Amino acid sequence: MNRRWFAALAAVPLALSVAGTGAADAAPAAVATAPAAAPAVDRPDTDGVYVVQMADLPVVAYDGSTPGYAATKPAKGKKIDVTSAAVTRWADNLKSKHGNALRSVGATSRLYDYAYTYNGFAARLTGAQAKALRSTAGVLAVSKQQTYTIDTSTTPGFLGLTDKGGLWEQLGGTKGAGEGIVIGDIDSGIWPESLSFSDRVDAKGVPTRAATGKLAFQQLPGWNAKCQNGEQWNNSLCNQKLIGAQYFNAGQGGNAGIDRDRPWEFNSARDYNSHGTHTASTAGGNFGVPVTGKTAPLAPNGISGMAPRARISVYKALWSTESGDTASGAGSDIVAAIDQAVADGVDVINFSISGTSTNFADPTEIAFLFAADAGVFVSASAGNSGPTPSTVAHPSPWITTVAAGTHPRASLGDVTLGNGTVMTGASTATTDVSGSLVRARDVARAGVDPATAARCHSSDTGTGGSNDLDPAKVAGKIVVCERGDNARVDKSLAVQQAGGIGMVLVNVPPAVGGTLADFHSVPTVHLESNHYAALDAYVVGAGASARASIHGYVDTKQPAPFTASFSSRGPMLAGSGDVLKPDVIAPGQDILAAVSPSTGGDSFNLESGTSMSAPHVAGVAALLKQRHPSWSPMAIKSALMTSAYDVLDDVTTATKIFRQGAGHIRPNSAADPGLVYDNGFNDWVAFLCGSSNAVGAATCNALRNAGFKTDPSDFNVASIAIGDLAGTQTVTRTVTNVGSASATYTPSVSGLNGVTAQVLPAQLALAPGAKGTFTVKLTRTTAPIGSYTGGFLTWSDGTHSVRSPLVVKPVALAAPAEVAATTAGKSYEVTFGYDGPFTASPRGLVKATETPGSVVDDPTDDIDTAPASSLATTTVTVPAGTTYARFALFGSSGAGDDLDLYVYRGTTLVALSGNGGAVEEANLVDPAPGDYRVVVHGFAVTGATASFTLNHWLLGSTDAGNMEVTAPPQATTGGKGTIALGFGTLAPGKWLGSVAYAGSAGMPSPTVVRVDVP
Repeated sequence: MNRRWFAALAAVPLALSVAGTGAADAAPAAVATAPAAAPAVDRPDTDGVYVVQMADLPVVAYDGSTPGYAATKPAKGKKIDVTSAAVTRWADNLKSKHGNALRSVGATSRLYDYAYTYNGFAARLTGAQAKALRSTAGVLAVSKQQTYTIDTSTTPGFLGLTDKGGLWEQLGGTKGAGEGIVIGDIDSGIWPESLSFSDRVDAKGVPTRAATGKLAFQQLPGWNAKCQNGEQWNNSLCNQKLIGAQYFNAGQGGNAGIDRDRPWEFNSARDYNSHGTHTASTAGGNFGVPVTGKTAPLAPNGISGMAPRARISVYKALWSTESGDTASGAGSDIVAAIDQAVADGVDVINFSISGTSTNFADPTEIAFLFAADAGVFVSASAGNSGPTPSTVAHPSPWITTVAAGTHPRASLGDVTLGNGTVMTGASTATTDVSGSLVRARDVARAGVDPATAARCHSSDTGTGGSNDLDPAKVAGKIVVCERGDNARVDKSLAVQQAGGIGMVLVNVPPAVGGTLADFHSVPTVHLESNHYAALDAYVVGAGASARASIHGYVDTKQPAPFTASFSSRGPMLAGSGDVLKPDVIAPGQDILAAVSPSTGGDSFNLESGTSMSAPHVAGVAALLKQRHPSWSPMAIKSALMTSAYDVLDDVTTATKIFRQGAGHIRPNSAADPGLVYDNGFNDWVAFLCGSSNAVGAATCNALRNAGFKTDPSDFNVASIAIGDLAGTQTVTRTVTNVGSASATYTPSVSGLNGVTAQVLPAQLALAPGAKGTFTVKLTRTTAPIGSYTGGFLTWSDGTHSVRSPLVVKPVALAAPAEVAATTAGKSYEVTFGYDGPFTASPRGLVKATETPGSVVDDPTDDIDTAPASSLATTTVTVPAGTTYARFALFGSSGAGDDLDLYVYRGTTLVALSGNGGAVEEANLVDPAPGDYRVVVHGFAVTGATASFTLNHWLLGSTDAGNMEVTAPPQATTGGKGTIALGFGTLAPGKWLGSVAYAGSAGMPSPTVVRVDVP
């Protein structure tokens, strides 16, 4: 294949249509003209801010295929020069097309132009304009803006960075570790006066400046960032350490919008929330920063970032609540921050922000795809929705997704009850207290529900006004408060306001929410839910004589690491189980780092979350980038994965892998991994072909013909995941020897109970820089159907152990969950996991029952407090024998309406759909018979009322005579079969049915079949 053909192929990576793209002209005709994948669901557009992706390649990927425009894609290991004529001309060309596309639908104003990592723009559009843009030549995707929120020492030593011969020493010690590397932190800003970011100085302690008077960072080769002036910020606040600071708020309404909606915030890169300051100092804060204030006893030798000599550039795209408890950002602002960071020349991006769990083609994920293609390593937080499975965010394989673990230093406390029982939990108490012990629910202020008082809400003012608790009953006592509903530190403030001297904070069963060492207003110990029953029984039984004492202490020899209970985990929802996320785990619980004094007055504090684990990996990646300048972001990711080790959780291997990914990072070993699993742009596009509908069919076919693997299980990452092992499957991987000498590696497999793994070839003999390809054939023997089994594949040459996790779920049949058909018919493929007879039977089709309704706007935006007029309730009786129930909205009368859908059985919420807009769907599999209450909530209604039609289907197990199913009569393990669907005459409307499978135990749920007849 010629290189131009590959370049042309890469030019249409996300085409909903490839026609009309300038870069596609060089591709084979089949690529340019074949029909593209259609969206799975037709979603009506509503008024709002949209992020629009255009067809041409952005600057970091443009290959010069358009006549008259020179290539701008930087050479391997180089950064883009935004001042060059070629980059300026191509970026201006892209922006001109943005304007033309907008004007073609009657709009002109843009919030942002994106040109470097994402070709497109953000604009406020009407629903009609957004719909028109979807069919405009040169437009690939139109996405409604979403909101993203934050995912919120001793760790350098715990990670081995301080070891003799460790990574810091390899890079010249603390005065060299991170030198020449720029970490970009996209977050809530930074507190520039923090000692973690103080100016770098020469041997005489004088800040280094160029002879021209400019700061040296302003002349750093390839560096293009600026220090943006703003509220309480000017250029002088940047220095040799903090070399860039910018902020993005157009999606939030601009400066005027912040002034109006968040007047407490700084309209600048200055951090109000503390989150950004904490993450930046963790990733690249200065070495040995002395800790002041109440946290000083935790770090007598100071704190350090992972890459203490790295430079930091900040991109503020998150904006805080007044309390500082959390911060959020608009999608358009976040894409702008990513685009600018790569244009500026960062080497690493830390992204401690929530994200999609299901959409590989989310604008943020795609911006990161091009960032990775430009050589930028991206570390992203896995999310804080644990311990619930399948909650991990940032599914894309070009991102390194990080879970959170514990580390050896623990701030602990003991509660000793009057009966001698000692309960241990998290605590930062420095003063011992003893006194009477009361439950908050028993000392509620008059008029406060005891169940509410149990959670200890402080007064609004925080100055001792009325709150949940009665001062006459609390004064001088220790109070038991229950976790939930409000911030943990708000509870101790309530106790202090009421005159209490201490707090026992306890998690409520059945939740296992983890315990956190916050700094509280009174001495506090935080207990896990397993203590709840005994604690409650003691207080109730002892009555007025109940007593307790609290004692806090620091233990630096706690067993570690364990997975933090809040850390999100797999199996991942996206990719049908054929991708493993998270990738790795790093310290994320009770991390001490710099903070903003804006809200609490402190300069240092403990914070917990995957927000804290991601910057550990970002900082270590900066060190590895410095150690190996030629390594790609994916090589760094691979090195971190294959050198990792297991957490201490006492669970099955598969469960452990879904918590930790490949394992806990071990930076010193990652510096010399032996082998790496590398991948690049076309691999990512091929992955999208097999895992989403974001790529045009022509592009996917061309990739397959060129030898690229489109099965997500074959993606060349340092892990293997198969979510539907039907009997047997063979996956392929390629490794590169990054060692300095020739080596012969042999494989071994551990774990994988009930599944055999045959690795071929039996050896890989590789010279330095050489690649080797191998296959792993996985075959089920005795593993239970429908449950994951886990293990590890390790390649060893006697010096290096290159370990990859494996997770596979055997199934009796691999079949799609849902197919969309037309009246002309439909065929789809299944794979068998057994030998024997096979049948596929129709259920339905049934036509939707339509119920019209209308709602007004709910000014509270809360279904629990909504006025009756903003709720439309329909009772649906589900008969016995119902196998599947679906409730759906397909839009409303108002272009900007946002309706939500709730399904209750009695008072129990059993399903909900809360998408933006008025397209909602909630499903129930094998629902219990009885009456269900279906509620449409007018979350945001733009007009006087929003009219809608509620559709529902109740599918039984019988054939309605209007769908014919043809299937092979026999199943063969590992074999494939085609299911063909034919339909009788169907009246106009929306029809639903399913195909049920039989022939073996453990068959999947029936495949849902939807047929829309115009």
